[in-house]
Amino acid sequence: MKPHGTYKQLDPQEDCGVQPPRFLLKRRASLCAVVPPLFVVTFVIVVTVRLSSALRGDAAGDAGDAASCGDTCRIVLAESIPEGMTFGDAFVPNPSTFATWMSLLGTVTHSLDVASFYWTMTNEDTGTHEPSAAQGEQILKELLQLSRRGVAVRIAVSRPAAKSPLNDLQALEQSGAAVRVVDMPRLTGGVLHTKFWLVDGAHLYVGSANMDWRSLTQVKELGAAVYNCSCLAEDLGKIFEAYWALGVPGATVPVPWPANYSTAFNAETPLELKLNGTDAAVYFSSSPPPLCAAGRTADLAALLGVIDAAAEFIDVAVMSYLPTTEFSRPERFWPAIDNRLRAAAFERGVAVRLLAGCWRHSRAAMFPFLRSLAALADNRTRYSVEVRLFVVPASAAQARIPYARVNHNKYMVTEKAAYIGTSNWSGDYFERTAGSALVVKQTGGGGGASTVGEQLQGVFERDWSSQYSVDIGDTERWENVCGSREP
Repeated sequence: MKPHGTYKQLDPQEDCGVQPPRFLLKRRASLCAVVPPLFVVTFVIVVTVRLSSALRGDAAGDAGDAASCGDTCRIVLAESIPEGMTFGDAFVPNPSTFATWMSLLGTVTHSLDVASFYWTMTNEDTGTHEPSAAQGEQILKELLQLSRRGVAVRIAVSRPAAKSPLNDLQALEQSGAAVRVVDMPRLTGGVLHTKFWLVDGAHLYVGSANMDWRSLTQVKELGAAVYNCSCLAEDLGKIFEAYWALGVPGATVPVPWPANYSTAFNAETPLELKLNGTDAAVYFSSSPPPLCAAGRTADLAALLGVIDAAAEFIDVAVMSYLPTTEFSRPERFWPAIDNRLRAAAFERGVAVRLLAGCWRHSRAAMFPFLRSLAALADNRTRYSVEVRLFVVPASAAQARIPYARVNHNKYMVTEKAAYIGTSNWSGDYFERTAGSALVVKQTGGGGGASTVGEQLQGVFERDWSSQYSVDIGDTERWENVCGSREP
């Protein structure tokens, strides 16, 4: 899923919150050239024209835009199913992440903005000569041609770790793309973990897939593509503009953010629109809180709000679930999400199901907490809580691919809302790391069409009942494949 250096970048003890060494500063300079002040002024003028409606500068303007938004928005779930996995003849696949990205690339006419953790679209860093890297290489090839077609390409990327491959970013910059490195370790002590695309100010993708060839063929991913929805794309564009502003060398996090980054669309006042022909209330959340301009719902608040509103069921699929911090030192107990799931089951009788990822890099500390959550459903109680692990199988050749073969999903669905995010569920992701999520509320399908929540629940039910799902109590089936014995 990630090259070794990039994965380790998440650990602040080794890479976050410290001044980068000189060789890393030189690497950074090759990606993010310091531009003269005149160019910066000119650039801001261009962006203001390009995103005029997104950056009007006050919430009243946004509210007016929402009232006049007549877009016929369409949302499609996009999945990556690792090679070798099958779900039976009854399984009707969602569009693949690869097909979705290729569709967006075929649609773009004037602008593409990508917010990303890292880039490794070829398998040069793994040394495996893996044929399944072809899809990632095709995406990169298409991206490298955009600037020549007159498309303005901007890429905001987390500061690379010392050993991270830079070939893709250097090639993109040479092709004419603008690349800015966001030094999140210095700014917040985390990383830029967000994964989204914005196309022509009208279409978007947000989800779990990194800009990594493995995210297309070797890692199980889930995201959403929204088409012909300028109102929603413009609002997500404000989050991208915040990353872009923080990518200037020496940037600091504004307190408060200027008014042009603010939004009127949040958990209290979501954007109301037609989504697949059905009335919907939609908003984007963001983390960490210092990166949230006025009006933006923080990602943790959005997630907890979805949990607290559930009255019937809560289904969660996430790679990593820990009621602790993972990368801060010293590690802390962090029960914010865990407490709310337990309260939902205990106080309101909500049925809770949690499907966690299981792979060789799983933290050993995760499993006692998962068992503890599952233990609420004692035979003598009425609480409905179930916990399972999703194990992606691997052939001998696939097992040699580093950071692959895992369920990397990060979503939740209830009877009232769908939450599709970019963060794992532990403390650092919400307190220090840049992430984002799409929250959609729909009450019923129109003309026989299913809501995005119903589609998402279908994905969850398929995975939950599949041969790859293992009960947390069935230790013999998972203990030898889920992580090390180290805490």
